[in-house]
Amino acid sequence: MIRKTSVLLAVALALLLVAIAPVMAQDEFVFGMVLVGPKDDRGWSQAHYEGGLYVEENLPGAKMLVFEKLNAADTPETTLADVVALFVEEGAQVIFTTSDAFEEDTAALAPQYPDIVFINVSGDDVLTGEAPANLGNVMAMGEWPRLISGCAAALASETGKIGYVGPLINAETRRVAASAFLGAKYCWDKYKGGSDLEFSVTWIGFWFAIPGVTLDVTEETNRFFDNGFDIVLSGLDTAEMVTVAAARQAEGEKVFAVPYNSISGCTQAPAACLGVPFYNWGLPYLDLVSQVQAGEWEQLWDWVAPTWESISDPAVTVTGFALGEGLTEEQLVLLDEFTAEVVAYATDEANINTIYLWQGPLNLQDGTALAAEGVAVDPIDVWYLPQLLEGMNGASTSE
Repeated sequence: MIRKTSVLLAVALALLLVAIAPVMAQDEFVFGMVLVGPKDDRGWSQAHYEGGLYVEENLPGAKMLVFEKLNAADTPETTLADVVALFVEEGAQVIFTTSDAFEEDTAALAPQYPDIVFINVSGDDVLTGEAPANLGNVMAMGEWPRLISGCAAALASETGKIGYVGPLINAETRRVAASAFLGAKYCWDKYKGGSDLEFSVTWIGFWFAIPGVTLDVTEETNRFFDNGFDIVLSGLDTAEMVTVAAARQAEGEKVFAVPYNSISGCTQAPAACLGVPFYNWGLPYLDLVSQVQAGEWEQLWDWVAPTWESISDPAVTVTGFALGEGLTEEQLVLLDEFTAEVVAYATDEANINTIYLWQGPLNLQDGTALAAEGVAVDPIDVWYLPQLLEGMNGASTSE
């Protein structure tokens, strides 16, 4: 049951979580942004918040309402239904729910507000045919820049031991981890040779660390470094591993990290950062809000590819890989070579609807064949990847 607006406002003000502008003028177009974490996390939630700011800056009259840290640990008394009711009261005509964690509740709530467009990020209700008419899905194809991040890790590694700190386990988190592995294995074999690459994954249990609930990111990152891993990649919403790597560098160790999600991920310790696979949500968000404003929005499951000719430019592509300061000049040359391979593959019409390096022979972690020799994995099978890939160490399920 949805609470009354007065109660909602009291709760929101007491928790200091909702940033709501004054009552909107009639010529303003209001949209809501629901974040699972804080808007300044240097990761996933910050990337979405900045995407909303981009809409405000580029669409006259657009005004964003924001609710931060909607999760059971930070706001246990507040539900998505509470936030949506408040946003609608404040005039929102589009509401972005920016997490896999909100997918089920978004689909349940949307029919209650048939005149409001809901966009759930990373969900697949439209793809499966289960979405109400006013719900759309959008996700960027982060698998491509994850290939590049894996290559960067392999080029910088001297031990051939790469760690990956992931959040919870689902198809999305498995496939981005697997893409990083494929990029790392390819570049290790091509440019480094020698012993086999060791690629190990640990999962903390949620999209970011929650004391007493999840594993501690700093501890898990240090655990990798203590055991001879010299690169740690992130699949988390936050970027603590960069700070950990910087602290180890200050002690004379040659270790590096690769954060995820936001272009700001490297800013805490640039010299310890090899680069960051980033999202620029402003580009699809501007299109979606503009479509709704013009009465032209149509329901879509949109898995958006990078802008290939500008895959390193966060101002131009929805997702890509931005270079950090940790790579040497020689490593940068090799990474540029690999990136050119990725782009050449992606822009070749013969490879349409496939992803580079997702070609057989590929097996799942338990040895089940995913793709035979020379056969490309269907992107939908990548989307619903049921296990990690053979050659990766770590759990494929939470059971």
